[in-house]
Amino acid sequence: MKPDVRAQILDLAATYPTPQAALLSALQMVQEAEGGRLTTEDLSDVARLLDVPLGTVYATVSYYTMLNLEPVGKYHLQLDTNISAKLVGALDLLAHIEQALGISAGETTPDGLFTLSTVEDLGACGTCPVLQVNDRYYEKMTAERFDELLTSLKQGVMPDWKTEGNWGTECNILLARRGKPDSTALAGYVADGGYQALEKALTLSPAEIVQMVKDSGLRGRGGAGFPAGVKWSFLPKGSTKPVYLVCNADEGEPGTFKDRQIMEFDPHLLLEGMAVSGYAVGAKQGYIYIRGEFAWIADILERAVAEAREAGKLGNNILGRGVEFDVRVVRGAGAYVCGEETALIESLEGKRGNPRLRPPYPAASGVFGCPTIVNNVETLACVPYIVLEGAEAFSQIGTPNNTGPKLFGVSGHVNKPGVYEFPLGVPLAKILEAAGGVVGNLKAVIVGGLSTQILTADECRDLTMDYDTCAEYGTGLGSGGIIVMNDTVEIPEIALRTIEFYAHESCGQCTPCRQGSTTIKQMLKRVVDGKGSSEDLENVLQLCKTIMGNTLCPMGDAFSMPIEAMLLKYRAEFDSLLPDGSLVR
Repeated sequence: MKPDVRAQILDLAATYPTPQAALLSALQMVQEAEGGRLTTEDLSDVARLLDVPLGTVYATVSYYTMLNLEPVGKYHLQLDTNISAKLVGALDLLAHIEQALGISAGETTPDGLFTLSTVEDLGACGTCPVLQVNDRYYEKMTAERFDELLTSLKQGVMPDWKTEGNWGTECNILLARRGKPDSTALAGYVADGGYQALEKALTLSPAEIVQMVKDSGLRGRGGAGFPAGVKWSFLPKGSTKPVYLVCNADEGEPGTFKDRQIMEFDPHLLLEGMAVSGYAVGAKQGYIYIRGEFAWIADILERAVAEAREAGKLGNNILGRGVEFDVRVVRGAGAYVCGEETALIESLEGKRGNPRLRPPYPAASGVFGCPTIVNNVETLACVPYIVLEGAEAFSQIGTPNNTGPKLFGVSGHVNKPGVYEFPLGVPLAKILEAAGGVVGNLKAVIVGGLSTQILTADECRDLTMDYDTCAEYGTGLGSGGIIVMNDTVEIPEIALRTIEFYAHESCGQCTPCRQGSTTIKQMLKRVVDGKGSSEDLENVLQLCKTIMGNTLCPMGDAFSMPIEAMLLKYRAEFDSLLPDGSLVR
């Protein structure tokens, strides 16, 4: 291990309650310094340095897809092939890349220059196809652009291409600074009124702020829609343990790419929301757990944290008021399950991201066994507006019980895929209109990220996008990720790709999820390949019913609900793939 890396790891470990909490970051540092691969010697060195059992280090490394125990090329090319990418030609692009490199996915060129991999959702659904080269994204990729990129890489140059996604805002709250040249800078944020909410918050008591958030009706924007202020009030009274605030920025749900808009283009909005929220819940330390693939966004956040700390907006004496709250950015390393709050906490502590049994809930026992509030990026970014403008102003946006602005990420078969800010309760038709309209004839829509039920064109014709209405339609608003499919799409293929994702991402901790997802995948693969039977389809439906509600975390429901809905609503398409006579039982 290089001496400077060793020193960085020791410095980092000293800032955590336990050395193991630095393990994931330490492994990332070593891998980057050693050319993209971890050797057995590297693992032993890290184990000794952090005084962590070697078996624990191996367990952690084997869990995360971004930690490499095998050699990779100088340039690791990873193509997103999830559903949003598939809908806009990612598989055709993959074939072109394989031909251009002379290798198949999973292989390295003989000269060791390129390794090609297919990966799951990269959080760039509105700018697919996306190719990740080492830590850099190349979005809106085409065969022609890849050829140009390949020429540059062979010359040893990684071009700095900027890809602008489509966006629009009706509320001008969460995307207010999107598109401004100084959108990430503290000076620009302050010039636009930034950190005034923090100044106002410090004139109020924490209890007053918690009540404001309750009165605003703010519901968590991570998927479940649980009232944020109520969640804050679950913290135990009179505890002597430190309280932590964790921002869940592990945006891994296929179809979802909203949180990156805030972090990438308005990082100080998130930091101000965290500072106000941290003061309200009594936390002195906050963590932003960001998915590992968003390396450049993590850098943006790091710079923003440094600016805010230098200006006295974060640190030991915020705005000279004697209030302490600081933020650390922690990168994940490739695990969808870490979007679940207890799995995220495990990962934050340097462990495998396995969900915990609940209770206890994080509010009682979270990070390092201490009271912890976990909120999503978009949720925290709403807090400054609530404090500055008042709970009533926020509650007047949207509809009763579904208040405030919401970011909707639209991908798939629309003319202008992108992220759009509307009040909750906006008609789906209006969002699709903002996204340029549907390409071709609408067949189906997934309105809340992949883990929600699919809706037919008829079902979503009059749909309004809020938590309660979506629940009435048997789906969920979820993360607000909207995947649009026209009539060129074959639903059995979408179902297979869906379960392939979840089978790949299962942490394997509980049997219904681990074995159930794999079995469903095998049966659907037979059907799509024309080798299945009606018994396979009936068994899939039975498994979905059995798995729902019987897994350690919501993962089982996350794949059972969409698969069941696809099968029930589009059964004729599945039946048409069965061999002659297979319907006779």
